[in-house]
Amino acid sequence: MPDTAQQTAKTPHDFGPHGAHYIAPDIHGQNFYALDRQFRDLMSLYMEPGLLAHMTPHFDRLGALAGGRLDDLAQIADKHPPILNARDRFGRDEDWIDYHPSYREMEKIAFDEFGMHAMSHRAGVLGLKDPAHPLVKYAITYLFVQAEFGLMCPVSVSDTSNFMIKRYGSPALKKMLLDRLLSQDPAVMLKGTQFMTEKAGGSDVGAIETEAERIGVGPDGVERWKLYGQKWFCSHADADVAVMLARPRGGAPGTQGLGMFALPRRLEDGTRNSYRIVRLKDKLGTKSMASGEIVLDGATAYLVGDVNRGFKQMMEQVNLSRLSHGVRAASMMRRCLNEALAAARGRKAFGKAIAEYPLLRRQLMKIMLPTEQALSMFAFSADAMGKADGHDGKGGDKDAANLLRILTPVYKFRACRDNIPVASQALEVRGGIGYIEEWVTARLVRDAQIGTLWEGTSNINALDVVQRAVGKAGGHKTLTAALKSKYEASGSLPGQYKGLLGATLDRVERFAEAVAADRKHEKRARMAAGALYHAASAALLAWEGATLGAQGGDARRLLLSRLVVEHRLAPQDPLSLNESPWEQEAMDLLLSDAPVPLAKATALLA
Repeated sequence: MPDTAQQTAKTPHDFGPHGAHYIAPDIHGQNFYALDRQFRDLMSLYMEPGLLAHMTPHFDRLGALAGGRLDDLAQIADKHPPILNARDRFGRDEDWIDYHPSYREMEKIAFDEFGMHAMSHRAGVLGLKDPAHPLVKYAITYLFVQAEFGLMCPVSVSDTSNFMIKRYGSPALKKMLLDRLLSQDPAVMLKGTQFMTEKAGGSDVGAIETEAERIGVGPDGVERWKLYGQKWFCSHADADVAVMLARPRGGAPGTQGLGMFALPRRLEDGTRNSYRIVRLKDKLGTKSMASGEIVLDGATAYLVGDVNRGFKQMMEQVNLSRLSHGVRAASMMRRCLNEALAAARGRKAFGKAIAEYPLLRRQLMKIMLPTEQALSMFAFSADAMGKADGHDGKGGDKDAANLLRILTPVYKFRACRDNIPVASQALEVRGGIGYIEEWVTARLVRDAQIGTLWEGTSNINALDVVQRAVGKAGGHKTLTAALKSKYEASGSLPGQYKGLLGATLDRVERFAEAVAADRKHEKRARMAAGALYHAASAALLAWEGATLGAQGGDARRLLLSRLVVEHRLAPQDPLSLNESPWEQEAMDLLLSDAPVPLAKATALLA
């Protein structure tokens, strides 16, 4: 008989790598919090130690969910979008939306488990003794969105609806709605949204055509109105309460004549309100979440705040949403960067990992730099919001509020724009399979597009920066002063580099002021908004890197700061073959996982 071992047939596995072994891994299955040293470092700089110690287990748990179960659910929900049922079997207009179980499970994680809609407004969420500091709320957002972007719209609009009703609602309206809006119990919870856009009015809110007719104050003390009209792009279309703008009959034209109202999906007796969801939008991205069109036919709504100040009240919600969009962009870029690094290190071509090739390394840097800029702006903006809201125990800080006023549109403008090329670059690093919907990169490219549209296009945000935050409020001076106060006090940052940062900030400040001063320069508003973003992030990266390095940690953000100054704010000759010798060494350090010592980083700043 032949030897048994000789009878065993050889398989491709016996001859080394083959087939699927050549496909680079992705980062699914990893803990997105444990993977993100830069995020952990910045939270240690900006977050109070006791709060950070309390939140770390929650960050770790959500990081594991984001890399595992939540990532699975997001992929499934994207492929099974919501379905609108217009009528029931009796032909009644009982329109409702069916969601895939994967979406409902993600809702449970966001609303029930982590209380993302409620944590800013009451104590008790995640065991916090006070309402969550903005750093906490946006840190949770940052981790969650690395897995699922679509659901973050319902979470964010619920959060901002709660803010509007809590701030401007009458005592009677709060008594009716607020406890349920802030609940984590699915049996009683109400979820919120905002319906703004109409066919006649998107960015031009003053063109809104929806009319409001006053009914009167009910026995419960709540003032009721009837609404007539249509809303054209309604995300979270079947929310329990929708905050919206409408024009009281006979009201002034433009934004001055708009009032704010809360539209319930169901009335107090449980019956359906008089409006219908007539269609769901077939969107490029955010497919897991239902966006639709609604028709209001005498729908009952509750007045929120002063009927003559609806637009000004609503703008506070818009600014909150804009900041959230910046954080979401930072989150998506982090996922893109980590996916690109995994692909580049795990994929071989012509005998070596593609991460070793010069062109690919340059491409990775084009992904890394805007990712780290957006992270710095997230932490700084959230910290400013905390001070403006009095989370530091000193009461509301007016300078911080003015700082936040300019940071919000600046951040939203640039980070959301950067997200699009970053997502495209990450897909390209993955290669042809990155274009296939089985891989997250295809969804990241689709979802990235919405950031430049929701809550104002790039043009609208740039004009808000230049004409209002700079031209009317002088926010650029507040921003420059706040940045200088951070890095100038550092004993670890070389004086020569401090001088370069100061000169850069002053130059950008003068440019933004000149653009704001004369309408003939309006076409440069986007350039001014971008310059403010780059100058701010360069200063922040320098302070962060110097501070972390002085603590014995990773000083790599110093190198990123210099890259921002040289490649975003300094003149470049696109046809020059001259190379800065320091950049190759900096690139090698930045593309390595090893911490960069402070001495090494400061030497490369010279």
